Amino acid sequence: MGIENIGGWELVVLVLVGLFIFGPDKLPKAISDGVRMLRQLREMARSATGDLSRELGTDIQLEDLHPKTFLRKHLLSEDDEAALRKPLQGIYDDFRGTADSVRDDLGSTATRLDVHAPDPTPAPRPAVGAHTYDEAT
Repeated sequence: MGIENIGGWELVVLVLVGLFIFGPDKLPKAISDGVRMLRQLREMARSATGDLSRELGTDIQLEDLHPKTFLRKHLLSEDDEAALRKPLQGIYDDFRGTADSVRDDLGSTATRLDVHAPDPTPAPRPAVGAHTYDEAT
């Protein structure tokens, strides 16, 4: 996630909100303080991952700090990971096949219903003075 995810209109809105909140005289200082804070946060994250890598004796990236990724990459071998995935893979394949057949059945049913659908005529309106349940509640 970064600045490349911000579109033109979003950038304009951010600048206008910044102008309204900080004013034109304090906006450049607020932007420079924000950029400085981001740089310090990134440096702290790099330092923390570097320290952790040295302590564990392995190369750790920031993305590796997610617990699942960390376990998979640093504690399990490829054979261990394959052994853990094997029982679930069969269940996943069966589920995927069932889901695909249900989707195909629903698609063919929808196609048949579209072919045999009656003309869309408006429903008759109740006579004046006739009350429906919805009107009474």
